Amino acid sequence: MTALAVFCLLALGVNVARDLFLPETRDMEVWLGFEVTGRAAHLSAPLHWAIFAIGAWGAWKARAWLVPAAAGYVFYVAISHLVWSEVSPHGRGWPIGLAQAAAISLAGVLLLRARPQRGGESL
Repeated sequence: MTALAVFCLLALGVNVARDLFLPETRDMEVWLGFEVTGRAAHLSAPLHWAIFAIGAWGAWKARAWLVPAAAGYVFYVAISHLVWSEVSPHGRGWPIGLAQAAAISLAGVLLLRARPQRGGESL
């Protein structure tokens, strides 16, 4: 859980810094594989921040809901990569998207297979 909390904090820091200071990335967000630009990107960026902030808090506090939620988010990211690879002009087509989705999904499967240890500790 500590590793997951640290990952979420790092992802939060990178996303916030990128969205605030790099114009080429702050003007675009990706939701379910579709690129959102302009004002919609600026308004939706804090949703990504919130996802990682809640994930960091939930992992740090070892909340029971965090592991299935994190697995669900990983599968969402995998599907997003598949969609983005096909619909975006920056994508490389569905075969690459499928390979990315499969590789990313492995993390989701590992999270779902994680079993609490004795004494109530997770992962």
